[in-house]
Amino acid sequence: MQAIVVNAFGGPDVLVEQRVPMPEPHAGEVRVRLCAAGVNPVETYLRAGQYAQLPELPYVPGNDGAGIVDACGANLPSGAPHVGERVFVAAARARRCTGTYAEFVVCDASAVAPLPDAVPFEQGAGLGTPGLAAADALFVRARVRPGETVLVHGASGGVGTLAVQLAHRIGAVVHGTAGDVRGRQLVERLGARRAFDHHAEGYLDEILAATQGRGVDVVIDMAAQANLMKDAKVASVRGRIVIVGSRGSLDFDPRALMKADLDVRGMGVNNLHPDELDLAMHALSAALQGGMRVIVARSFSLEEAADAHRAVAERGKDGKIVLVMPGGCA
Repeated sequence: MQAIVVNAFGGPDVLVEQRVPMPEPHAGEVRVRLCAAGVNPVETYLRAGQYAQLPELPYVPGNDGAGIVDACGANLPSGAPHVGERVFVAAARARRCTGTYAEFVVCDASAVAPLPDAVPFEQGAGLGTPGLAAADALFVRARVRPGETVLVHGASGGVGTLAVQLAHRIGAVVHGTAGDVRGRQLVERLGARRAFDHHAEGYLDEILAATQGRGVDVVIDMAAQANLMKDAKVASVRGRIVIVGSRGSLDFDPRALMKADLDVRGMGVNNLHPDELDLAMHALSAALQGGMRVIVARSFSLEEAADAHRAVAERGKDGKIVLVMPGGCA
C-alpha cells in the first residue's frame, strides 16, 4: 500500500510517500481502508522530533481517519464494527495504530466508531484527536452540565468548533472567541450565543457583560500562554478553566485564582482511562448522529503531506486540514 513514512526527524520534507507492507489485524483489531486522514499539530511536533515521547523510526504518522472496514481480527468486543461499515478512526489512545497517513490502517476496534452516511469521509477524518480533546475537556475534566455557561477561548479551530457544538448540544450556553469576522460568524452558526474578537481591546468586559457580570462557569482554552490570566478574569466564582493547548510559558499571578476559588485543569487525551474514552467516543457518535459538523479548512492529496504539515502550522485557519487518499472513496 501507499503510505507517508518518516525515516528521520526534521522539517516537512521528511514526509516521504513510499510503498509499505499491508498491515494485518490481530485479535481485537480491525483494518480500515482509509478514504481520508486528519492532520493534527501534534504530528508536526513528532515529525520534527520536538515531543516528550517520540516514535521509533521509521514510522507512518497519524491517528485519525475515516473509511470502510475491510478486515477484522478475532475476539472483537461486542458492538465492534463489521466489514463494509463506514467508520471514523480515533486512535490517539489505541494500543496499536499503524498510522493513518496511508491507504489502510490497523488499530484497536475500540478506536473505531460508525460514521453516518450523511457525513463525508473528509469530515469524519477530522474528528478523532480534536473530537476526543473537545469531549475530554468538556465532559471529563470540566464536567459541564446543562444550563452552565461555557467560553471556548479560541473557538474557530479544529478542537474549538467541536467543543462549541458538543457544549451547545447538551444544553450549555456557549460563548466563543475568534480572531476574524469569518471565524466569529462560523462559531455563532455552530451554536455559540455570542462570538467575541479576542484581538479587540475590552473584549473581556464584553464577555462579562454578556453574563450580566457573573462570568462563565467553564473556560475551554486553546492558547493558555496568552489567555490564562484573561480566563481568570471572566470565570465565575468556583469556575473551571481547562487548558487544551499552550505554545509556551507565561507570568501568572496565583491570586487571580484565589479570589474566586477557581480551578485550573490540564488535559491530554493520552491520559483518558478506558471508561472515559468510551464516554468520549459515545458523545462523538451521538453528536454525529444529531448533525454535528467537522469543519474542513483544506484538503491535500496523500503525496502533499508536507504541504499539509505547513498548512496546519499556519495561524488564522478555520477548521481541519485533511489528507485524501489516492482515488478517494466512491
